Amino acid sequence: METAETRFPGAEKLLSCVHCGLCLSSCPTYVELGTEADSPRGRLLLMRALDEGRVAATPEVTQHLDSCLGCLACETACPSGVPYGSLIEAARPIVERSRPPAARRLRRALDGLLTRPTLRHAASAPLRLVAGKPWTARLARATSSSLLAYAAALPPWRGMPGIPSVLPAEGEERGTALLLTGCVAQSSFPHTGAAIARLLARAGVRVLVPPGQSCCGALSLHLGDDVRARSLARALVAQTAPHAPTWYVTTAAGCGAHVRSWAHLLEGEDAASRIAAATRDPLELLDELGLPAPTKQINLKVAMHDPCHLVHGQGIKDAPRRLLGTIPGLEMVELSEAEYCCGSAGTYNLTEPETAARLRERKIDDVLRSRADAVAAANPGCLLQIRAGTILRGLPVEVLHPIDLLARAHGLAS
Repeated sequence: METAETRFPGAEKLLSCVHCGLCLSSCPTYVELGTEADSPRGRLLLMRALDEGRVAATPEVTQHLDSCLGCLACETACPSGVPYGSLIEAARPIVERSRPPAARRLRRALDGLLTRPTLRHAASAPLRLVAGKPWTARLARATSSSLLAYAAALPPWRGMPGIPSVLPAEGEERGTALLLTGCVAQSSFPHTGAAIARLLARAGVRVLVPPGQSCCGALSLHLGDDVRARSLARALVAQTAPHAPTWYVTTAAGCGAHVRSWAHLLEGEDAASRIAAATRDPLELLDELGLPAPTKQINLKVAMHDPCHLVHGQGIKDAPRRLLGTIPGLEMVELSEAEYCCGSAGTYNLTEPETAARLRERKIDDVLRSRADAVAAANPGCLLQIRAGTILRGLPVEVLHPIDLLARAHGLAS
């Protein structure tokens, strides 16, 4: 049975930070909280001290590390190439083992609720009664409840879309893609996943959608359970590697960034490394392959929010804009802080609600300045976070995945 690490893997990389400060203005928590310990370089110093045994994982130290969104904006800004993302991921399990038992049990319960299909489906049943309902939105505004706003932000339940396990390519076949359906994405936004499959087929891709897929492990790792994260990843490798597709395509930016890191998470495991190398975001792959011209016009002014794990984690920024730029009638406008985290960050809006709410309000202010009719965001967590913000403000702004806009323009929306 695998045991958790007791030291930082690759701890020597903690020394690569030269403390130049160029990351500070890109770090949402430093900008919001203004404390050095809530900056990337401050957290790196805390990690070094933990690794060297100079400090313990006290509640104060743990809180500074917990307040990190894991948005990776500091990696984009860093001139020294500090691998901050892998270092903060290594820190989370270490501080997790120092939490009070009650706090650990609560976080393990959240992990299980999100990543175990039976628990997730059981929790989804009552949510379907309130998801997307106008009265839920009104009650959220009346009570200023973020939790009710998240419920109102969920799409109204329309049943699971009927997508076969094999979807043939339209026209000449250009390769095979295996769709990693995800956990929260599959439960909350199943029609977006179905639209991804249909758009890939339209682009000449044969699409495989194996049933019964496990979670990729991203949420478990974010909650500090590296042992479970590896177990889930290995299960998904075992379920999907035998298909040997040309590409693996994820339905959430966070999942895509995580699966692409499997060569690090499951170091030395060849099948995991092959999947990591072949993993693509659907917008990236559709942009590369190209689609036929859209058949429908969409008269909307759309602002693009760049999910952290798409733009910073996978380096994808222009592909969604190019794809939406092909839609007749659609006008793209830029947010002034398009790459700034919205506060969702995996489970962050549940575990750090106050800071998440501040970041959400900052994002909604940016949307208002843009005068956009709609916001496009390629990650389910971002969609829920930004939708919740518009609901609490009573704003008539549509918030949807770029894939949903493309499906609408190509007459493929279900």
